[in-house]
Amino acid sequence: MKKSSRKEQSAGDEINGATILVKALQQQGVEYMFGIVGVPVIEIGIAAQSVGIKFVAMRNEQAASYAASAIGYLTKKPAVCLVVSGPGLVHALAGMSNAMENCWPLIVVGGSCDTYQESMGGFQEYPQVQTASHFTKFSARPSSLNQIPYFVEKAVRESTYGRPGACYLDLPADLIGGKTEENSIRFLPACPPPPLVYADPKKIREAVELITQADKPLVVVGKGAAYAQAEVNISKLVNMTRLPFLPTPMGKGVLPDNSDLCVSAARSKALQEADVILLLGARLNWMLHFGAPPRFNSKVKIIQVDICMEELGNNVRQGVALMGDINSVTKQLLEEFQHHHRDYQFAEKSAWWTTLRQKIQDNFINVQDMSKDSSVPLNYYAAFSEVQRAIPADSLIVNEGSNTMDIGRTMLPNLYPRHRLDAGTFGTMGVGVGFALAAAVYCRDHQPHKRVVCVEGDSAFGFSSMEVETIARYQLPVIIVIFNNNGISFGIKEEMWDAAEKSGDLLLNIPPTSLQPNTRYEKIIEAFGGKGYFVRTKEELKNSMEAAVQDTKRPSVINVMIDPMAQRKTQEFFWLTKSNL
Repeated sequence: MKKSSRKEQSAGDEINGATILVKALQQQGVEYMFGIVGVPVIEIGIAAQSVGIKFVAMRNEQAASYAASAIGYLTKKPAVCLVVSGPGLVHALAGMSNAMENCWPLIVVGGSCDTYQESMGGFQEYPQVQTASHFTKFSARPSSLNQIPYFVEKAVRESTYGRPGACYLDLPADLIGGKTEENSIRFLPACPPPPLVYADPKKIREAVELITQADKPLVVVGKGAAYAQAEVNISKLVNMTRLPFLPTPMGKGVLPDNSDLCVSAARSKALQEADVILLLGARLNWMLHFGAPPRFNSKVKIIQVDICMEELGNNVRQGVALMGDINSVTKQLLEEFQHHHRDYQFAEKSAWWTTLRQKIQDNFINVQDMSKDSSVPLNYYAAFSEVQRAIPADSLIVNEGSNTMDIGRTMLPNLYPRHRLDAGTFGTMGVGVGFALAAAVYCRDHQPHKRVVCVEGDSAFGFSSMEVETIARYQLPVIIVIFNNNGISFGIKEEMWDAAEKSGDLLLNIPPTSLQPNTRYEKIIEAFGGKGYFVRTKEELKNSMEAAVQDTKRPSVINVMIDPMAQRKTQEFFWLTKSNL
């Protein structure tokens, strides 16, 4: 009897749906998967590890979806959030909506009940594809094993092309466990990077003419510019023209905050008086006060650069609309200056620069005075000054909370792009610990010399505090600093709490903004082998920060007591307190 060849033997090898999925994801360059396994997706988690996709087992799907989306922002490539059916997907909707609003690529893979049980009340049965469609660019269920690689490639392409966002793939249990011959599956090649999109050259010339004629020009660098990895061309353009620039919170670091052209410390004045604004990857939504008076000059001309055509002219009629990807359009602007306005530089001694620098100096003095205040409990500025002094300049900073995030934006400089993660466009609190975990995983694999520092308000920390166990389990040396003011925005003093306790009914006598005073959050990390610090004074904070920075083997939580009544510095305009991200 003729002996069959090895090739003939392997031709009939079977492969199941879970393995098809992870091989297709690997083919598309997916490196990380975050999630919680259970029926029916546990096989997917195991299969992912078998092909080399790193699986991070989280404690809550919400935090897992936040973590996966952060990888998308840092790398321009989606990570996967793996969730179980029904409640698992519902929990992940928070991260999907956050990814959509921030324009970050994300792929969520959810299990679902067997197809033959549909409409019968199967285990955790839920209309998942329909529900996810409200939170995604693309939501679908492959109808066969052969379709899985096609749907995976499509999800990667949809999540990264045009305006990035979330995609959802639904896999019923019988598809995950179903088998077919491996040679019958066609795996697609990796989706290429999004194609370059250039603006109309005529519009480029119009934009440059507007800039060169402006008396009070301003460049606003948005999160989209950071995501686009356009820092080289933007740096060349701004440094050649010597234009003042203002970064949005996650646009910080595209150009370094310590640049002499950065006017972050004069943000209000810069936006209110600029007559021409070059808007690079930022939207005129609530974060920039809709581009409207009195926050903006009523006659301002805005040069708007955006990959999404529908965004152009939104809320404010633009001076020039430049539709294209940030990197390509910035290169066009740079070349136009080089070829036709080579000698242009905005005058260092102009009245505009004099106004901006005076405002910068005034704010600097104000902040310095508060930073030197050693009163106990500490104010935000005094605490931030010690954090800033201790951490390495190239730290990747995660920052969330109310006053904690607003003040952190000005007190924690970023010198490198994509080195700040915060509540973002959606204003989502609770993202911080998931973001920090993802950033630490990414840094461990790709930039191992960098530290991840997560500065949280006590309320924001509470959303996902159990994820510190995940951080400890994977031995990620994240430094978490909690600014603990006993509440949300402002807290409650101990004597007020004591009085409320004596009243006999805490539900009626504790303000809704209050949390329990002096909660020992640092004890959480100690339960999992990390190091906790309880801090009241500037000296204790200084020593704790230095020790945490030196400890590169385990995570730390530094619990800093903040005056419950401490606020931001006095704002010049009332509307700044409404939307000052």
